[in-house]
Amino acid sequence: MVGLGEPDEPLRLYFLNWGLLGGAALLLGICLAVSRFSLEIEYDLVHVVAMAAGFAAVGHYFSLHRWLARPAFALISMAQLDLLFVCGTPLTYIAASAALPLQDATLSYWDQCLGLDWNAYYNFSITRPLVLQYACFFYAMIVWPCMGVPILLGLTRNFIRLQQFTMACTLTVLATAIISALLPAIGTYQQYGLSAETAAFKATGYLIQLDRLPLARDGTLRVLNLSQIGGIITFPSFHAAVAMLAMWGLWCLWWMRPLALITMGGMLIATPLLGGHYFVDVIAGVLVAAVAIVVVTRLGTLSAIMQVARRPVTQGLEAANATA
Repeated sequence: MVGLGEPDEPLRLYFLNWGLLGGAALLLGICLAVSRFSLEIEYDLVHVVAMAAGFAAVGHYFSLHRWLARPAFALISMAQLDLLFVCGTPLTYIAASAALPLQDATLSYWDQCLGLDWNAYYNFSITRPLVLQYACFFYAMIVWPCMGVPILLGLTRNFIRLQQFTMACTLTVLATAIISALLPAIGTYQQYGLSAETAAFKATGYLIQLDRLPLARDGTLRVLNLSQIGGIITFPSFHAAVAMLAMWGLWCLWWMRPLALITMGGMLIATPLLGGHYFVDVIAGVLVAAVAIVVVTRLGTLSAIMQVARRPVTQGLEAANATA
């Protein structure tokens, strides 16, 4: 790959990301082999994989030309995120099949300890149609970071931040899958005996989880169809994690900060209502994303230190060879 202003770090992160995705795919394959789960080969799966392969192929071709480095990195990152979706979603269902005791009472108690009243939040929102409209709009914002962030960072030559964003997403998906298996929960509406569907409102994210999670836990759902399975993680909230990752990813573009704050901040506020999340789910999602961000940024710092440390050694060897 050519055309990079800082070639070492973006390329190193690029290969690390493919390595992480390969590890996630291998983990999924092992889990499918040793469990009763299977992944159905159907249109959506083939479509996503084919689209990712197309993005990766075109991106690799573009990367051979210096003047096409911007779209190259954008396309490759979109390919990586598509494949992360293919690997990550089934892994959350396999993790849920551990069927550990539900922790809704514990999560509700943690909310109370923080002085956060979910019923008051629900009653405030449900009686205001305008709030419900905005909540639905912002909750759906989870779809645009997968394309919007790579395109914006790629076209503005923020290659390092783009690859860090991709890596942080991968780490976050894996972490949320593990944590959700250890602390499973069905969500707030069942816990508080509230309606998740009225004439003016439908908690779309929660209703998918309410339908799929029990089936994954009791062994009924073992054939995973990508077009039919959806998000089933309560704690930590993946919506909240994505909002945090997207805000951090776009923060290096000063002119995108207001839009990122509005859209991703709105998604954070809407997540408990539409996803049936406890407030601590949102807090935990933000913290998981923050840890992933620290890991990938420290990785870059460590790499820079190692490069500086190697430079005198390299220079010394070159001088020695020149005088030999």
